[in-house]
Order: sequence, then C-alpha cells, then structure tokens
Amino acid sequence: MPLTLESPYSNEESVSWMRGNLHAHSTESDGSRPPQEVIDDYAARGYDFMMLSDHDKLTDPSVLKGRGMVLIPGNEVSAQGPHLLHINAETQIPPNPDRQQVLEAIADAAGLAVLNHPNWQKHFNHCPQERLEALQGYVGIEIYNGVIRRLEGSPLATDRWDRLLSSGRKIWGFANDDSHRPEDVELAWNVVQCSNRTVAAVVDALKYGRFYASTGVTLERIAVHGRTIHIAAPNASRIVVSVDHGKRIAHADSTDLTFHVPDDAPYTYVRLECYGAGEAMAWTQPIYVKK
Repeated sequence: MPLTLESPYSNEESVSWMRGNLHAHSTESDGSRPPQEVIDDYAARGYDFMMLSDHDKLTDPSVLKGRGMVLIPGNEVSAQGPHLLHINAETQIPPNPDRQQVLEAIADAAGLAVLNHPNWQKHFNHCPQERLEALQGYVGIEIYNGVIRRLEGSPLATDRWDRLLSSGRKIWGFANDDSHRPEDVELAWNVVQCSNRTVAAVVDALKYGRFYASTGVTLERIAVHGRTIHIAAPNASRIVVSVDHGKRIAHADSTDLTFHVPDDAPYTYVRLECYGAGEAMAWTQPIYVKK
C-alpha cells in the first residue's frame, strides 16, 4: 500500500486559532494571587481560554468572571506521585499513588490527563521515563513548562516526547506556564484550531491534537496535502523537521517550509520545530507516517 500521512490539523485556511494556558495556580493552593486576579491577568493579555489548576483543589469556574475567555474546569493532581493535569474536571479525583487508577478515573469522568514537567527537579526526573511508558490513558505530556525556567531541572521535555513517540505511542505535546506568580505568566501556551468558543470545542481540539505548543513563535498554517507538509511561521527564523528518536532530517532558515515525505521514508512520524528570537519556539504535533 502507498504511504500516507495522518495529520491532526485542518487544512482549511479559514480555521480559527485560539490561544490558552492550562496550568495556573492561585491562592487556592500555592499561587500568590486569588483566582479572579489570575484570570484577569490572562484576559488582559488577550488569551482565549485558560484553566485554573490548583493542587488537588477543583475551583468551580462558574463562580468566576471569564472576561471573554473560555474557562475550563480542572486541577493538578499532585499528592503522592508525579503531577498531572485533570482537564475538563467535573469532580475531584483523589490523588491515588497508583497513577494508573487516577488516569482511569479521569477517563471515566470524560476528562483529559496530561503528565506534567517530567524533567523538573535537580535530577531532571520528576516522572521517570519507565513510568511514562508504563502509564496508559493520558493524552499528552508537557514538553515545555514555563515555571521550570526559575527552578531546578529543564523546562523542555521534547526528549521524553520523542522517546514515547518512537515507541509507537500517540502522545500530544503541551506547553504551559505553570504560573504561581505574576512573572510566570505568558511564558508558554497552546494554540488550538477551534470552531467555536466553548469548553467542549476547546477540549475536543486538545483531545485530538488540533493545536500547537509555543513559547513565542506563531504558526499561521500547518497543512498536509498527500505526502507534502507545509508550515508558515511569520516570526520564525528557522524551521526544523524532526522524526523518530529526535533525528533532524531537514531545515529551512525561513518563515515557511515545505517538506515532502518520500515513498521509502524509514520513520513513523514527522514533527516541526520553529525557532524565533531569544527563547521563542513553537512545536507542531506529530504527523504520523502510515505505511
């Protein structure tokens, strides 16, 4: 059978993009500001959606003012094990040390789970790779966590992501602030392809990978036609094509790139990294090579 590409993105030029953050703390756990003040800050910066994710505490967004943003209910399951986001949480899931049970409870409650900052702490191993590989039922990992810029470890975790993808896992890459203080805001975000401004639409886009992760580079278009991938990033200076095990196979010092996957491609996925000024980057989700 001929080789085909499986992309999570819509090719429609008229598609809407919405920017948001899924990891923010308030005085309901260890953040420095009350929930409404945190929301007001993100709204003032032009965000389209956000989620308060206090540690083991579910804050009802219906009692808060969204200031034009879509507010997604959620929290961070933190106690007794590696941290993970519970996105679209209707009920509080107990922080069982058996994180597989937590993931199953989140799935049963129609939520999404994202494993957080795996390269946090001085050993760069908040969540060991063996555990990432053993756990099932989560939609993604944080490939960039902003607050780790000022903590021990690395904010970047694309190394963990590539190892999962190369083993055959279908895992999306998320970028979040993990804000605790005002200076932690607008460090990293997710930009979804979304048809309407509702919780259901945003969560659906996150579930199926219709988004990119960024620390400052904007993607205008991610399109796949046949075996050709095209990306446009107006404030990028370099775009890199990465495949299995993080191998870089092509790049362009430009704001756009067109890449054709050959018939004999020896890899199982393609993802694109875009580099801009300073620490600005953007990452597409993997585009799977089907043989």
